[in-house]
Amino acid sequence: MRLSQLGRVLALACMAFATSCAAPDFVAPVGPDDVAVANGVVLEIADGDTLRIDLASGPELVRLLGIDTPETVDPNRPAQCYGAQASAYLHAALPPGTAVRVVRDQQSRDRFGRLLAYVQRASDGAFINLEILAGGFGETLSIAPNTTYREVFRSARDAAAADGRGLWGSCDGPDQPLAG
Repeated sequence: MRLSQLGRVLALACMAFATSCAAPDFVAPVGPDDVAVANGVVLEIADGDTLRIDLASGPELVRLLGIDTPETVDPNRPAQCYGAQASAYLHAALPPGTAVRVVRDQQSRDRFGRLLAYVQRASDGAFINLEILAGGFGETLSIAPNTTYREVFRSARDAAAADGRGLWGSCDGPDQPLAG
């Protein structure tokens, strides 16, 4: 087992036992053109899975890869159960001014032009996409070819659901409308 895989397994084990373990080393996904890795600074949070980051090339709207949090700002959909909490979590985890590392997978943008990325907090190495799932703030969303962390993400989501963390204990699962 490679060291990076071992780090991920240990991190998931720590989350499963609700201990405070250090985040694993984050290894950039391998892509067709030496996938881009960039350093940036968080400008603002849009919702639980979308944020604006200032990169060397300029500000980018970034959609977190591998996850989907309940909707709060989509004008075509009602607010969903646990959406406000997912958004609040991302605000707390990455307040404006937070230095981050942004890593692409194989496909760089979605159909809306947003940069698709994994985000790591620079100060402590926290893998934000993974932490959102482990905390029960979202569901996995695996769209090929961006599937590097699919199994790691699925394991974190399954552990959160089994423990009733976040939306798994407060809602009947993802995509539920906010109760009036």
